[in-house]
Amino acid sequence: MEQFAEYGHAIVAVALTAVLGLVLGPLSALRKLRIGLEPGAQPAADYSSSTYRWTRSYLNLSEVMGFYVAVVVAAILAGANPVWVNWLASLFFMSRLILAVIHIGGFGKPNFSLRTFTFVAGWAMCVLLAVMAICGVMST
Repeated sequence: MEQFAEYGHAIVAVALTAVLGLVLGPLSALRKLRIGLEPGAQPAADYSSSTYRWTRSYLNLSEVMGFYVAVVVAAILAGANPVWVNWLASLFFMSRLILAVIHIGGFGKPNFSLRTFTFVAGWAMCVLLAVMAICGVMST
C-alpha cells in the first residue's frame, strides 16, 4: 500500500463520502416511512417537504458517487499529482457535505441557487480529476 500513501487524503475523502451516503440512505428511508411511502417509492417533488429534501440529498449523492470514485481511482492509478488529487477529492467530499446541509435545511430556491452552484462545484472537481487521470496516462 506504500504506492498509495501520497493519496491518503483522497482515499479518506472517498471513504467519508461513502459513509455520508450510508448515513443519508437510512435517514431518508425513515422519513419516507413516516409519511407512509412504500419501499422504493419517492415523495412528491415538493421542495417545501423535508422528506423530499432528505431524499434528494441522498439521491444527489448516489447519482454522482460512482463517477466520483471512478475519477479519483483513475487519477490515483494514473499517478496524477497527489497534492491536486487529495485537494480535489477532499473538496468534493466537503461540497457534498455542504450540499446535504443545504438540501436538508431547505436553503435557497430549488433551481439556480446555492444548491445548484454547490452541486456544479463538485461536478467540476470530478471533471478536473478525470482530466488529470487522462493527462497522467497520456504523458507516460
